[in-house]
Amino acid sequence: MAYGDNVDPKNRVVAIVLVGLFTAVLGYGLVNGLNISIVKKIAEKLDVVDVEEPPPPEEPPPPPPPDNKLPPPPPVVTPPSPIPPPVTTNTVQSVPTPPPAPPPPVYIPPAPPAPPAVNRSAPAKPKGSPGRWVTDDDYPARAKREERAGTTGFRLTVGTDGRPTGCDVTSSSGHSDLDETACRLMMRRARFTPPLDSDGNPTTGTWSSRFTWKLNN
Repeated sequence: MAYGDNVDPKNRVVAIVLVGLFTAVLGYGLVNGLNISIVKKIAEKLDVVDVEEPPPPEEPPPPPPPDNKLPPPPPVVTPPSPIPPPVTTNTVQSVPTPPPAPPPPVYIPPAPPAPPAVNRSAPAKPKGSPGRWVTDDDYPARAKREERAGTTGFRLTVGTDGRPTGCDVTSSSGHSDLDETACRLMMRRARFTPPLDSDGNPTTGTWSSRFTWKLNN
């Protein structure tokens, strides 16, 4: 800052007035033929006047440094992402293939009735000659002496092996010894083809007959 900028305006006016007065006195002296001594005296008087310059005013505090801080950048606003348009997908809807039609029902005629089962059952059959199983030679001695006679009816039970398993007197000769002799001999001598059931399998059965005891004259 220049010095003239620090002079008080009032002092400046005073100085201008004194300078103008001094100039006027010099001019007056020159015009009126004043000698140099007068001019000197006046100059000395003028020199006596010491214009004291007031102390320079205190410099105002320097202005605060400019705030060089840059303003914060504006917030970055991320524009919203544009919503993509909906993607249209051409979906081909598959049409389910209908299941094949079931085959028409096949008519199955009912099976013919089974033929009646063949009944293969058979009675016991004597092997050999039944007339030889008991003969007059088998006549009990006592009954022969007493000349007792009669007909014994009997029933034999035949097993699956064709042998008699039992003998029952179905009609008596009137003499127990003749009946017992007939059954005892039949159990010992009789043989049969086993009886068969309806399926043709051997089974048990019976065979009935009679024998007549008679004396030969």
